[in-house]
Amino acid sequence: MAAEIERKFLVAGESWRTHADSGARIRQGYIARGGAASVRVRIIGADAFVTIKSANPGLVRAEFEYPIPIADAERLLAEACAPPLIEKTRHAVMVGSRAWSVDVFEGALAGLMIAEVELGAADEVVEIPLWAGREVTHDPRYRNEALGAGDSIDTP
Repeated sequence: MAAEIERKFLVAGESWRTHADSGARIRQGYIARGGAASVRVRIIGADAFVTIKSANPGLVRAEFEYPIPIADAERLLAEACAPPLIEKTRHAVMVGSRAWSVDVFEGALAGLMIAEVELGAADEVVEIPLWAGREVTHDPRYRNEALGAGDSIDTP
């Protein structure tokens, strides 16, 4: 079984940008959310994917991701995904020898920045950079499926 093990933090400040790449634009929507799993369609540049994630709270969730044709993804985003779509730019930021992702959200979520780091094990020790603010790993409001549903959140 594929698993996603990650920690999430609100981003505090802009100092992360000095070590960030130029970023990749992401558009995504949800065909299904809530219940036992979410089903997401995502376009990153010229690539598209459908992803199924279990609804387990916390660090570890089952995740299955499959590439799909971009035309199919565009149609699913337009016809099968509940609005609003999530639009963001994802930046890779090196912290020591580990790559972090910083998502800078747009539209209704403008001003929100979330950093995440993927782990090999739930108990893995990871260096937390100074720009990583409050940890939101266990707060379901900061999952993308909740953000796409318009749930109420705090921004730093």
